[in-house]
Amino acid sequence: MAMHVSSACFSVFSHRRVHKIRAVASENVTTEDDKVKLGGSDLKVTRLGIGAWSWGDTSYWNNFEWDDRKMKAAKSAFDVSVDAGITFFDTAEVYGSRASFGAINSETLLGRFVKERKEKDPGVEVAIATKFAALPWRLGRQSVITALKDSLGRLGVSSVELYQLHWPGIWGNEGYLDGLGDAVEQGLVKAVGVSNYSERRLREAHKKLQKRGIPLASNQVNYSLIYRAPEEKGVKSTCDELGITLIAYSPIAQGALTGKYTPENPPTGPRRQIYTPEFLTRLQPLLNRIKEIGEKYSKTNTQVVLNWLIAQDNVVPIPGAKNAEQAAEFAGALGWKLDNEEVAELRSLATEIRPVTGFPVENL
Repeated sequence: MAMHVSSACFSVFSHRRVHKIRAVASENVTTEDDKVKLGGSDLKVTRLGIGAWSWGDTSYWNNFEWDDRKMKAAKSAFDVSVDAGITFFDTAEVYGSRASFGAINSETLLGRFVKERKEKDPGVEVAIATKFAALPWRLGRQSVITALKDSLGRLGVSSVELYQLHWPGIWGNEGYLDGLGDAVEQGLVKAVGVSNYSERRLREAHKKLQKRGIPLASNQVNYSLIYRAPEEKGVKSTCDELGITLIAYSPIAQGALTGKYTPENPPTGPRRQIYTPEFLTRLQPLLNRIKEIGEKYSKTNTQVVLNWLIAQDNVVPIPGAKNAEQAAEFAGALGWKLDNEEVAELRSLATEIRPVTGFPVENL
């Protein structure tokens, strides 16, 4: 997922029968056969993951407050996801951290949830992805290993499945990539990836790791039906060409594509400055068509737009789940497919909408 960076933080760091819509998990729980490999690595993950950006965060999500009720809701989101067979979770060292004005680190919460689940179900396997913050004062390959070991401590594990560079650094990127390679060779991670990398940076990272015989498994970027910069700037095609999986954060445009928000009822908090009443007015025709298509399949808007991303191939969306209801709804994006005409029609309608600004470092 993305990271909200405040200036203070960055300086320091046909007519058919209409069925009732269901916001529930698909009937069939995800199995091993439903998993996909991340790039050229041996790591297999579910076709849809869960983002944990909001867990413990008080700088962008949760209306700037975190309490026991929200923690229990996040725990329920985790458990419902696992119950539905979704076992890929993405976090980062900065999510919920004090340095980014959070209440409790997302890694700490995820580690706690995994531990409690394993106590009840020792056989459960959870794939954890976390990220290294490329802060200006972090230099050299050892900075990656040090940060990774700190993350492992918060997560309460000896290794993670995927470790990613959260964004390209102002400098020091060669050393960061060396650090990723070292992490693989030291057995601290199963696979490595990057996030918010442009086409050029992606090719450079792939080439450097390839020299060590280490595949670049993924590039995590902002990607949704209404934000298709990865396609327009060559990132998606480069991922496909080089065998790198595209992990899509903000796949439901931070809730804007769910149909929950209207010009009269925009999002709260910082999102209100992005998804304004004017933007939501322009979005309504697309949302109406998404709803119509959803009714055909007895699916919600959320499930339709997530399925649209999965239909692009080589894409693993990671919507953020704050509660059990959201987690169950996300699971319902699996086990069915939009047809090619619907995929094309939604793309065509979406091109008429000017996208909102993405994460700034995409342009570095």
